[in-house]
Amino acid sequence: MLDVDFDVHAFLETHRNKELLRFITCGSVDDGKSTLIGRLLFDTKQVFEDQLAAVGKDSRKYGTTGEAPDLALLVDGLQAEREQGITIDVAYRYFTTEKRKFIIADTPGHEQYTRNMVTGASTADLAVVLVDARHGLQVQTRRHSYLVHMLGIRHVVVAINKMDAVDYDRETFERIRGDYEAFANQLGIEHFDCVPVCALSGANVTRGSEEMGWYDGPTVLDLLERTPVHEHDLDRPMRFPVQYVNRTRSDFRGFCGTLASGRIVPGDEIVALPSGRRSRIAGIVGNTGAGKRAEIEYGGSMERAQAGQAITLTLADEIDISRGDVLVHPDRLPRVSELFDARIVWMNDRPLLPGRQYNLKLATSEVPATPETIHHRIDVNTLEHHPCEQLALNEIGYCRIRTSRALAFDGYDSDPATGAFILVDRVSNLTVGAGMIVRPVTDQLTDKSSNVTWHIQTVNKKARAQQKSQKPAVLWFTGLSGAGKSTVANALEQALFQRGHHSYLLDGDNVRHGLNRDLGFSDDDRVENIRRIGEVARLMADSGLVVLTAFISPFRADRAMVRELMEDGEFLEIHVDAPLEVCETRDPKGLYAKARAGVIDNFTGIDSPYEAPEDPEITVDTSKLSVDECVEELLAYLKRRGILIG
Repeated sequence: MLDVDFDVHAFLETHRNKELLRFITCGSVDDGKSTLIGRLLFDTKQVFEDQLAAVGKDSRKYGTTGEAPDLALLVDGLQAEREQGITIDVAYRYFTTEKRKFIIADTPGHEQYTRNMVTGASTADLAVVLVDARHGLQVQTRRHSYLVHMLGIRHVVVAINKMDAVDYDRETFERIRGDYEAFANQLGIEHFDCVPVCALSGANVTRGSEEMGWYDGPTVLDLLERTPVHEHDLDRPMRFPVQYVNRTRSDFRGFCGTLASGRIVPGDEIVALPSGRRSRIAGIVGNTGAGKRAEIEYGGSMERAQAGQAITLTLADEIDISRGDVLVHPDRLPRVSELFDARIVWMNDRPLLPGRQYNLKLATSEVPATPETIHHRIDVNTLEHHPCEQLALNEIGYCRIRTSRALAFDGYDSDPATGAFILVDRVSNLTVGAGMIVRPVTDQLTDKSSNVTWHIQTVNKKARAQQKSQKPAVLWFTGLSGAGKSTVANALEQALFQRGHHSYLLDGDNVRHGLNRDLGFSDDDRVENIRRIGEVARLMADSGLVVLTAFISPFRADRAMVRELMEDGEFLEIHVDAPLEVCETRDPKGLYAKARAGVIDNFTGIDSPYEAPEDPEITVDTSKLSVDECVEELLAYLKRRGILIG
């Protein structure tokens, strides 16, 4: 019977004002993602009786859960999914509780459908990573966790599912949580919540578990209801990508779009990029409330706007602005460049090849773009970097992209709305890649002017080297911290000096006091650190010097990048080898102790990988040889190579 006192309008208004959380479920095949979502829908009373009856019928047909209804079938809608018992496409489901509204993206676990997982994760605020308690972390668990982190999702819930299959064993749960924590530390995931669940029965999904009395933490639903949403969007710089220029009448010209981040009020000064022209906001036009239509008039109708609102802006000046331009505040500018480095997830059977042209869509801009270089491919299991010439389906690479014209953008980590892009095949119009911008190349990596030429000098490299009775070379010492790189390199330079040779030692710590003082120790900063040193070493070799460099340089691809800068035979990779336990025992700077204590993040050998050389020119083992013995071996080698003459 209808309650005549029920206020429908108040109910709808309350529902409209509820906060919305978008989240994904991901993980390996058959870890129970669809079942967990089905349980959430069923327990929050979002399933109609006819739906439940249909699920019961299909459950008996496919024989997945015996007589009990298989709640996964509430999500697996494709016939192929039901027959195979897997998720293929991204399935979106909606539900609500008293505290919040939710949009769930159930993403496939098969590697073949990684592209669909990226699609679902691209708009998510939170990720629920499923792990089968029987099997622990799988390849796809690691791949999806890497993608979640790369896509900027900072809220992660690890649901260790099927605890009933391991008799609700606490030790199994703790072991898997420890394994995931180790991997999360490598990735840089700062925080995650780990919950033991049985999605089939609902234990610790929407209710506490009597079977797991040893767990007293929140349920999955508790975490979904309490996780903050878009807490950073308003604090980010104002970014307004122009979607459409509105000319409803001769005396009105407005710029339509969705405010991607930040806030804006009438009177604010703005800069239109990439042109750089300035003006002020005359007015903001938008939806003034439920059931009301905003009148579009010069001067606007809103006192302010914030991230997520679709609005129309009018300006005090007539300046040339079109679709794809970005309006920003002048005190917090994005980068403007046609060249940038980005991480790319490749999503097409045809590989990404440098030199091939695609269409790039960034916010409201669409321009032709060409991948110029693939710096390296990232192994999501070990996080190692591997040199490669192309990216295959589902591979992740670090690439340099050139666009046909300058674009305004931010690094993805600082503002995903203006730091994410897709690559589209120009013939098939299929989306073939998803990218996250790391840094512009113009400001850091190339000349700011294209109107420069390399001048041939009368005194060349060969003449400078002959004057010094030597051949130019770059001796690249690599190894773990504490292996003895700086010590051996310093002793070798002293020996070269005593023998009348001309050399210079570039030490890792010394360089970071000046040239590279602006760089940290993230993987991307390490790449840039080595790139800069490589360029300096190349110039020094051009002067005829024997250049010694002592850097950890943990990634093979980065060392290969420096080798490519030099002429054949000039780059000599010297592996200063010593076991990790020996290096920790030495610990001359106390860095290992700090890393073990968690004071230092991303420390090579502890929570960041070191990729030892596969085929170095020479290896010296400092755990077996003294410094003097290492120097003698290196001097003899340099003479055999013809680097030292006389």
